[in-house]
Amino acid sequence: MDGGDKARGGKAFGQLKAKQEEVLDTLNKVFMDDPKYNTDEDLEEKLQLFKKKFMDFDLDDHGDIDLMSLKRMLEKLGAPKTHLELKKMIREVTGGVSETIPYQDFVRMMLGKRSAIFKIILMYEEKAKEQEEKPAGPPPKKVISDLP
Repeated sequence: MDGGDKARGGKAFGQLKAKQEEVLDTLNKVFMDDPKYNTDEDLEEKLQLFKKKFMDFDLDDHGDIDLMSLKRMLEKLGAPKTHLELKKMIREVTGGVSETIPYQDFVRMMLGKRSAIFKIILMYEEKAKEQEEKPAGPPPKKVISDLP
């Protein structure tokens, strides 16, 4: 593979990502117009976050999260799961209809009242990121006279 092939491959990948983002934006508009969801004043912000998260998980950019993508991402999050656990997560999100998680099911899970295992892991990841942003370093020194 020469440099030109790599450049064309990278360009194709970028076009695929852009196309996927367009599709997800269109699906987000459907959620924005849905009376079941559009009462949430933070909906647009949440949908943008869900889109980004979904695109992170959809490693092959085919518009859904398959078993191996889910496995790799959960391992990166420090929450590895067995194949049976992963299949159960996918069934839980899709209602057993699919072996992959399409974007619509992903958003419904994230906006829904039920606490799917996958949703809990993603929420835990966000909380961990918030804690990482806090100042690091040793706590301030205390002396005995500071005690009540």
